[in-house]
Amino acid sequence: MTDTPGRPPEGAEPEQRLPAVREPVEVVPADRFTSPPSIRKLEFTPERAAQIVRQSANARWVGFLAVVVIILFVSLYWFYELGAPLGLSEARQLKEIDAQQVSKVERGYNVYEANCARCHGANGEGGEGPTLNRQDKLFSHLNENYIRNVLTVGGRYVCGNPTSLMPVWSDKGNPPGPLNYRQIDELIAFLLATNDQTYIVRDEHLLDPKTDPLTGQVLTFKGWRDPNYKPAPGATPYPDCWTTEFSNPSSSASAGASGSAAPSGNPNAPVVDISASGVAFSTDKLTAPAGTAFTIHFDNQDAGIQHNVDIKDGAGTEVFKGEIFPGPGTRDYAVPALKAGTYKFACTVHPNMTGELTAS
Repeated sequence: MTDTPGRPPEGAEPEQRLPAVREPVEVVPADRFTSPPSIRKLEFTPERAAQIVRQSANARWVGFLAVVVIILFVSLYWFYELGAPLGLSEARQLKEIDAQQVSKVERGYNVYEANCARCHGANGEGGEGPTLNRQDKLFSHLNENYIRNVLTVGGRYVCGNPTSLMPVWSDKGNPPGPLNYRQIDELIAFLLATNDQTYIVRDEHLLDPKTDPLTGQVLTFKGWRDPNYKPAPGATPYPDCWTTEFSNPSSSASAGASGSAAPSGNPNAPVVDISASGVAFSTDKLTAPAGTAFTIHFDNQDAGIQHNVDIKDGAGTEVFKGEIFPGPGTRDYAVPALKAGTYKFACTVHPNMTGELTAS
């Protein structure tokens, strides 16, 4: 029988296939390093060891100085942000808040001049609308929440009068007004600004300082509120509704139907003349007889603006308060006898109108 290709002959051992099993071979030993032992020594020369020590010391000093610099920087920045102890410096955050408040007041001035001055007067002295610069009114009545509500709701919030001339100014009102939330905040900041700081009149668009075209001086203004004002003990709080502000039942003088002067209680009493024009008294010095009742003939020449004459003694106690009335018009105030001395007189509506009365 012939052999078949690829198949071993009968009776023959099967062929072993690769990889063939090899006998174990002993590994030839070899050195790990081929360099001579003199080169493989791990010893430093004294010079090299000293150099390493010096480098290590220098590195430590550099690290120490870096830590000191970081500590000083963090400390200085901390005091810069929050202020040094014992009031040695002012915190940056407080300075920034103050600067932002000044900016709000100066922008609020422009908002007031553009929208409110026509009715309330350039200096808050009043006119078609009520006065805003009275200290007793600014002390507690004109607080931030009250002003915001009036600007949002309108004049009906003040006296409940739905036909009030005071419109809605906030764009959050119903119907919406022309001023957005930022302008409302700025207007409130201006109305509550104190008179112990001077502000700059700025251009409403560029915010550059405005200057007087004649003198070239930068125009400035002050707030209305006196931060040191305190009402006299027992003083009547400012009324919730401004229309009752000018009622004065205790006044000894009353207006006639035509608005002319009311007669004095004693036609033979001495007469002291004074007038008001341009939201200012004609004089800041008056003289009256001491120990004798007298008459103040008061001529209010400011059309549509409320004025009166209020007299207080040296301790601030009110000794006489004349009727408040709008001009043009006149009143004769019957003033009781005053002790010899110096008194202050002012307009209740406009505290900036002041003068001195001497009784002698």
